[in-house]
Amino acid sequence: MGKAVKKKLKKISSKGVVHVKASFNNTLVTVTSQNGEVLATGSAGQVGFKGTRKSTPFGAQRAAEKAAASAMRLGVREVEVRVKGAGSGRESAVRALANSGLRVVSIEDVTPLPHNGCRARKRRRV
Repeated sequence: MGKAVKKKLKKISSKGVVHVKASFNNTLVTVTSQNGEVLATGSAGQVGFKGTRKSTPFGAQRAAEKAAASAMRLGVREVEVRVKGAGSGRESAVRALANSGLRVVSIEDVTPLPHNGCRARKRRRV
């Protein structure tokens, strides 16, 4: 038998970055280190919501709580929040992060905005 290999523990800083992507269909919450290494994730679909309930503020709240809980287990205490997208779960996800015990240092909107780049798709007719 070989020697038992001790698992190498990652040294995690108490500071992190939370990326919230709020689309019209789902809300994705990703907690990363300041270098960009993913520590924890959560999404409305991962928490158990399906279909139209994924795109609700409540789904976003539960996704943020799940990501925050697993990040805090790794030692993350204060976070910068970067919000992307125009979904309904933007505010509720940030609020859930603050209520779960993480200290929110800053909130930044990083939604991509075109500076009249490429031609837009044709209008949707309903």
